[in-house]
This record gives sequence, C-alpha cells and structure tokens, in this order.
Amino acid sequence: MFLEKLDPIFKLIPSIRKPSTPLTFKAKLKWTAIIMGVYFLLFSIPAVGVSISTLSQPALQLISIIFAARIGSLITVGIGPIVLASIVLQLLVGSKAINVDLNDPEQKSRFQSTQKLSAIVIAIIEAFVFVATKYVPTSPNYFGLVVFQLALGAIFVIYMDEAMTKYGLTSGINLFIAGGVAYAIIAGTFNIMLPGAIAAIQAGGAAALSNAILAFGPLFFAIIVFLVSIYAYDIKLELPLVFNQFRGVGGRLPLPLLYVSVLPVILATSFELSLTVWFKFLSGVTGSLANLARFIAYYPPGATEPTGGLLYLISPLFPMPYPAKFGGVGGYAQYFAYLSTHTSPLYLPAGGIMYVPEVFHILIYTLVLVALCVVFGKFWIEMTGQNPKTVAGQLQDYGWQIPGFRRDPRIVESMLNKYIPTITVLGSIVVALLASFATLTGAVGTGVGILLTVGIMYMLYQQLEQEHAFESYAKLDKFLS
Repeated sequence: MFLEKLDPIFKLIPSIRKPSTPLTFKAKLKWTAIIMGVYFLLFSIPAVGVSISTLSQPALQLISIIFAARIGSLITVGIGPIVLASIVLQLLVGSKAINVDLNDPEQKSRFQSTQKLSAIVIAIIEAFVFVATKYVPTSPNYFGLVVFQLALGAIFVIYMDEAMTKYGLTSGINLFIAGGVAYAIIAGTFNIMLPGAIAAIQAGGAAALSNAILAFGPLFFAIIVFLVSIYAYDIKLELPLVFNQFRGVGGRLPLPLLYVSVLPVILATSFELSLTVWFKFLSGVTGSLANLARFIAYYPPGATEPTGGLLYLISPLFPMPYPAKFGGVGGYAQYFAYLSTHTSPLYLPAGGIMYVPEVFHILIYTLVLVALCVVFGKFWIEMTGQNPKTVAGQLQDYGWQIPGFRRDPRIVESMLNKYIPTITVLGSIVVALLASFATLTGAVGTGVGILLTVGIMYMLYQQLEQEHAFESYAKLDKFLS
C-alpha cells in the first residue's frame, strides 16, 4: 500500500500519547479548559511584524470564523490545514483512490499519521499564501519571520486539536470554532453595538431610542438564526427497524432534516471566498485581456476584495450595518439605503461597462449559494458513504431490516431512496437560506458561524449526557457490588 512507504516519515512526526487510563468527566473538563485557555492566548497575541486586524472586511470575518482563526494573530491560519487535509483524504478514501480499512488499528493509525503530515505541509503553504497575498500585511523585512510564526502557530493548533481529542470532551476543531464565534458575538456586542447604542442615546432627538435599539440589530438577528437553527436540528424523520435475529428487538433510524449538517454551506462559502483570493491575480492583467479579467472580477488598486464583476455578484461581500467608526456603513438605515441604491461595475468582455444594482447581487448571491449547497450536499453523501445504497448495506451487515419487508438490501435501499435524497436537498436549502439571511442582515458571528456553533453545541450536549450517564452507571454498579 502507498501509505506504508511513508512509515519512515511518520516515525519522525511527534504524537501526543493517549492517557493510560480512561479519564473522568472532571479530568476531561479540566483539560478542555486548559487547551481552550491556550487557544485564546494564541488568539490574542499578534505575530511579530504585523498589527492584528480589526476584521472589518466581511471576507476576513468569514474566513476567521470558518477556520477558527484571527487574522494577524499567531493562529491566523487556524484549523484550515486540518479541515483541508481531512476533506481531501476523506474524498480519496471514499472514492477508493486510497484503500484503507479504518477498522484495522494499524491502517487507521497510518491514515491518521498521513492526515497529520498533510495538515503540517498545508499549514506551511497556507502561512506563505496569507502573507504573500497581503491578507496579513507586513513589510518585506519581516516576510520570512511572519510566515514562520503563522506556520508554527498552525502546527501548534494541529497538536492542540489532537490533545483535545484524546484528553478533552470533544474534538478541538469543534470547540475552537465555537470559541471563535462566541468571541465574535461578545466582542461585537461590547465593542461595537453597546458603544453604538450609547452614542445614539447621547445624540438625543426623537429617534434616539429607536437608533439605540437598532444598534443591537446584529445581535437580534444572530439570536433569530440561532433559534431557527436549533429548531431545524431537532426536525427528523425516524424509520422503524427490527433486528432479524431476535424477535421483539427493534429500533429507529433517524434521518434529520440537516442530514449532512452544515457541511454544504461550509464548503460553498469556503469555495466562494477562495475564489476571491485566487482571482486577485487578475487585478494585474493588462492589455487585450484586461476587460475579460475585470468582467470576471474587478479589484480596485490595492484592494483585497472584488467590488465588481461576476465574482462579486456571487460573493457574500456585503458591508456591515455598524457605525462608520467601527468599519460599517453607519447603521441599518444607511445599510438598507446602500442595498437599495448601490451599483457595482460589470466590465463587458467586448468593451463597455454596465452598472448592476445591489439588489441583483443579493438575488444572485442567494441563488448561487443555494445551488452550491445542494450540489455539495449531494456530492458529500456520495463520497462519505451516507447515500442510500451504502446505508442499506450497513444496516444489512448489522442485521437490521425494515419491518414488513423481506431481508434484502435492495428493498431497504429503495425505501431510503424515497427519503435521503429529498432530505439532503431540503437540508442544504435550509442551511443556505439561513446563512444568506444572516449575511444579508449583518448578524454578528455570521450565519455560517452560528450554524456551526449550534451543531457543535447540540453534539456536545448529547456527548455530555452520554458521559454523565456512563459515570452514573459506573457509580451505581460500584455501590451495588
């Protein structure tokens, strides 16, 4: 096997040893608190040679939340290398390009080492890209030093994630994302919305109270998305199952509305934001291809984000409804005026220019996001073994069948075909609309961040209940014996 050839390299990669005995719930809580403390420490320390960004640009906010990072800090790269390495390897395994039996401890260990090695390599590459593309502004004298710090910080995050997985309550990726979103909401409330409300009251006038309330609009919209997300996570369809070897033993197969969770919107948003980085190189195109380059994406001189072109129309690049001194457009009144009056340039390939109303940007962005989420949702269930055929085979292997039907995986597959594709599409549309609603209303924490946090907290709650139940059973068993 190809991965076996990498064994000499795997031996050189440090690894965090598993605890020799199972940890108690309190011990896991302690380790979780320690690791999260280190994470926020790195989150707060700017890299030498750069000034930490205020994250006033929407694209940087989304990048930071999705990758649990803070632009300009030691963890500017965040969990991006872990996520990218995981996605690529999962796709290779799912497509059978790499044959790995994850039930075999030796092959599973080798696969995890491959994932760690890939993440370290990607961390170094992404650190270079962040500095080279000026997303982390620095002087040429500090270029190499900043790249080194960002790469080292990203590698440190990789090992913090491994430590959290082995000693904490859940994976580090989950808690780092949730921690970053919580920080964005708290910081936005106290650093932007609260001062904005106080300034509105101090300004006086008949509209002072309404302006003060509107200052908290991003928080209100975040709460709405949060509550709707919780409701959506709780919607599910349950198919009855029976165990064919024992009569009377039954169960249910839950098919939640968010069958693929928020992965479609993560992949779709990451894809859109990646395009804004990749196509920035078009800003330097001159000559006969200049109009075509600007038709795809128009970048004003020195800008890191497009302000026109096709790429701008599909992007989640909207101003924030914050006061002007906090990097916004001045509040919701000015924000809605911007959306109703602003136009963006669209340079035609054959020459000439037309101005597209921002309303079309809203419409095109929403429709493209929905379409991408549906495509990524269907693609993900096929590549990760969540499609009807694979699920039917798994139920067959475990001895489950649908009552009233003979034991045949084809029958189970046909039954699942009635539900899984439809639920995948509906769930993808729901998360896309929630994310676009949060983006368009300027919800603090962003729609993707809130959706991610709700999913993480929901999963963590279930895991904590399970941990508590196991400890309770252990104490009861000890008491009875």
